[in-house]
Amino acid sequence: MPGAVHTMPYGRRPAPTSTTPCGGACGANERNHIVGVTRTPRGRWVEEGLRALAAGGPEAVRIEPLAQALGVSKGGFYGYFGNRGALLTEMLDTWERAVTEDVIARVEAGGGDARARLDRLFELASTSEGPVLGTTADLAIRDWARRDEAVAERLRRVDNRRMDYLRSLFTTFCADPGDVEVRCLLAFSLRIGMHFVAADQGPYTRAEVLLLTRKWLLR
Repeated sequence: MPGAVHTMPYGRRPAPTSTTPCGGACGANERNHIVGVTRTPRGRWVEEGLRALAAGGPEAVRIEPLAQALGVSKGGFYGYFGNRGALLTEMLDTWERAVTEDVIARVEAGGGDARARLDRLFELASTSEGPVLGTTADLAIRDWARRDEAVAERLRRVDNRRMDYLRSLFTTFCADPGDVEVRCLLAFSLRIGMHFVAADQGPYTRAEVLLLTRKWLLR
């Protein structure tokens, strides 16, 4: 620029003056911190999707309402998922892994004989809560499977894996194959069906009857 006076050689500029006590690095750290806070973890989209599924079926799993529930913009969704279908698939993947391999790993980690492992499994089944392991997701996916063959196939795979694990434990102390199958079916049906039973249990509470049932299955 004509008339400009350069007080330093070309190619050199004064170091920027920071207005923060820690200099320029602090600004970078602050930016990273902001990004870390505002970026919603992928798993939260999946969990919120499962909550929506439990509340209103697959039709309720829509991007904009999920973003509103999470308090973020829709742009965050597309940072993880190509489309709504990708989220639905990951919801099913997450649920399948959680209710089969993850549960089995937790039961096996506690050690003990087959009865001890079954008792631990029953305890986990009766106390599991949340959008993934809770019964609401299980029931919602069963309802979804009635209208979607791909989901129905997934559900069969999950149920067969659960039954296979029950069978592997009951077989160790039940010699009669028929007895094994009866126990497997009763234990599994109890997990799913007890939420639909409104009847009173006579002189017993529901919790007392469930405890008696566990003892009977483990005898």
